[in-house]
Amino acid sequence: MPSDCEFSFFDPNDAACQEILFNPKTSVSELFAILRQWVPQVQQNIDVIGNEIIKRGCNVNDRDGLTDMTLLHYTCKSGAHGIGDVDTAVRFAMQLIDLGADSSLRSRWTNMNALHYAAYFDVPELISVILKNAKPKDVDATCSDFDFGTALHIAAFNLCTGAVKCLLEHGANPAFRVGTLRFCGTTEFASGQWAGIELDEAEGKNNGSVGKVQYFKCAPKRGIFTPLSKISKAYEHKKTSVRSSSTRSSPLIKSKKIDVTHITSKVNSGLPEYSSSSSSTVSLEGKQNYSKKRNSAGSNKKPLTRVSSASSRISAGLYSSSPAPRKIPFDERGIQVGDRVLVVGQRTGTVRFCGTTKFAPGFWCGIELDKPHGKNDGSVGGVQYFSCLPRYGIFAPPSRVQRLTGSTDSLAETSSSKLNHTFPGRSKSSMSRHSWSHPSAATVEGLVKLHEGSQVLLTSSNEMGTIRYIGPTDFAPGVWLGLELRSAKGKNDGSVGEKRYFTCKQNHGVLVRPSRVTYRGISGAKLVDDIC
Repeated sequence: MPSDCEFSFFDPNDAACQEILFNPKTSVSELFAILRQWVPQVQQNIDVIGNEIIKRGCNVNDRDGLTDMTLLHYTCKSGAHGIGDVDTAVRFAMQLIDLGADSSLRSRWTNMNALHYAAYFDVPELISVILKNAKPKDVDATCSDFDFGTALHIAAFNLCTGAVKCLLEHGANPAFRVGTLRFCGTTEFASGQWAGIELDEAEGKNNGSVGKVQYFKCAPKRGIFTPLSKISKAYEHKKTSVRSSSTRSSPLIKSKKIDVTHITSKVNSGLPEYSSSSSSTVSLEGKQNYSKKRNSAGSNKKPLTRVSSASSRISAGLYSSSPAPRKIPFDERGIQVGDRVLVVGQRTGTVRFCGTTKFAPGFWCGIELDKPHGKNDGSVGGVQYFSCLPRYGIFAPPSRVQRLTGSTDSLAETSSSKLNHTFPGRSKSSMSRHSWSHPSAATVEGLVKLHEGSQVLLTSSNEMGTIRYIGPTDFAPGVWLGLELRSAKGKNDGSVGEKRYFTCKQNHGVLVRPSRVTYRGISGAKLVDDIC
């Protein structure tokens, strides 16, 4: 661990570190702990550390007890440009695959497989290696932590152009899910009209029930709900070729609205049952709401097109009735160091940094906030981008930053009391619909952001919990939520490994992705800022 650095890390090129690395008494878990260090010195020596793990009798598909990642997962991360070495990562990945590494294995923390990691870190060379030794359908394998998107969606969402190009060359298909429409109507978990879909593969979120209300019946993990605005009709002659590789190079099908008025809502809630003779098959052609910028203006809904047959082919996910807002390039916003800005519509501060970072691709703004509502002191992952007091620093993409002009005396940050909406105590449908139909609640998704103290529903266990932590972790990239559950159905007391993120009773704490929780029926992924 070099003494001339501001923080300690493991350097395989250092003599003292080599003594530890090559010492037979150094355990596999300790070697995995070294691999978790996101520094060039470690990531560029993935093969050296990985071979030491294998020498100690570790199976090539064994997992890190903390992150649940395999050596192949870590290798895909180590190919990240600016941190690791692509050539070394490719060579070691090929070695692991020759030894029997399974590229389809997923981390139970992130639900990502090797291809997802390679796409996330924009390493097309590793994508080619993985797909060369994978099954044809693996290119469209989905990940629940990215709203059931494929590696192509993950790469596009993170602006990984090299990965996108490589995936398309290997036949990645945006039309990646097929299922049958089982329900259309209003629900208890959110306002508006929703479609309940039974997927052909176990890539869903439920068995047709949400919040103890059964809307339709299907096998576990095959049910999913999506707003009707995300459903459109596809041409009949594409029925048998939606997921065929021979059609992946053809233009995307233009979507049309369909008429679902002939489909009757049917819920097992004690109400009279009405039969529905229609059986509609759907193909989910993309994950919904991948754009971080949502169009807050109401869309001009067009008249629904009448469907001539009760059995109709529809696609859901990539298309919306209103055009998505244009993403403004960084230099068009004119944000400069020293500008006074408003961050995600809530916090005011001064720009101290503009440029690229090591923790994520693209341009980022580093802001010193006026109040200690931030997440750092201007540094992320041991890299100091600017200096400020602890919890006064925050990073956000330019799309989340608005330059202030004139006086800001009248601009106050949104108080936590205004944001701390809790779930209603009663679940009567009339009460639920009344609260959602109120004009002030119509834009709840655009105004409310999850914050420490928010009450959310953990969908995997149907348990209520309180958010105690929001931010990055040491065991996986991205933003995570630390929840304190009401009952002892968690996994920890707020700490993972040797890092404590919050404090709660034993087995009451859990760290999950925002997509694993809902707030008033809205996915937590939509209510968390893209900030570090």
